Amino acid sequence: MPSNFSSKHMLNHPWTPDQPIVSINNVHKSFGDLEVLKGVSLDVMKGEVICIIGPSGSGKSTLIRCINALNDIQRGSITVEGQEVHDPKVNKLELRKKVGMVFQQYNLFPHKTALQNVMMAPIKVLKQDKKAVEQLARKLIKQVNLEGKENSYPGELSGGQQQRVAIARSLAMNPKVMLFDEVTAALDPETVKEVLVAIKDLAESGMTCILVTHEMGFAREIADHIYFTDRGVIVEHGPPSTFFTEASDPRTKEFLSQIL
Repeated sequence: MPSNFSSKHMLNHPWTPDQPIVSINNVHKSFGDLEVLKGVSLDVMKGEVICIIGPSGSGKSTLIRCINALNDIQRGSITVEGQEVHDPKVNKLELRKKVGMVFQQYNLFPHKTALQNVMMAPIKVLKQDKKAVEQLARKLIKQVNLEGKENSYPGELSGGQQQRVAIARSLAMNPKVMLFDEVTAALDPETVKEVLVAIKDLAESGMTCILVTHEMGFAREIADHIYFTDRGVIVEHGPPSTFFTEASDPRTKEFLSQIL
């Protein structure tokens, strides 16, 4: 072992699957004087599906953007597979290979086909063999029920189809965790379902998923655990079986009464 391999590294116990794959501990986040997250803690086990719900401005999107270091934090800790996300030494590129993210906006390259959009990152970032990547990309496009659309450009696809290409593109990096930030918010009602089906299939395949969503029926069907946030704190959480019927906090009750 090289002598410069410090004992500090030895103390850093490797992550094992009986520990949370994502651990968020007392996280505080402010934008200027506005404190958006006020001490949020939650753990996600490998293969779990977590839904985060709550009114606009309650800190949901900020929280999941902190998980892959798109937002920094002022206090607290977030680890993915035991690695501290906000350690200044962390390689953000490596982190984002591990933690895929799909946004409300699809952010596809308009001059590239669906297939090319999915292939880009593994070739450019992971430096993988083009033939192998194409094989994987075709498989992923099929997985999100878009077979036959490989050579279509984003402008020729519906919003729901573009969002499914965006999901396939994230999966092409072979992430350990997928984050979904209100991915159906900008879609027409008839295309929402096809995106939710793609996410459900992914969750059922064992992918760890953290979703910010306002689709309550979907959250009830897919989530192992639901967290309700309001004004930067987690107000209440539980499995769907009790969360929707036995909410105890008045804020949760009021929120649910408005949307259910």
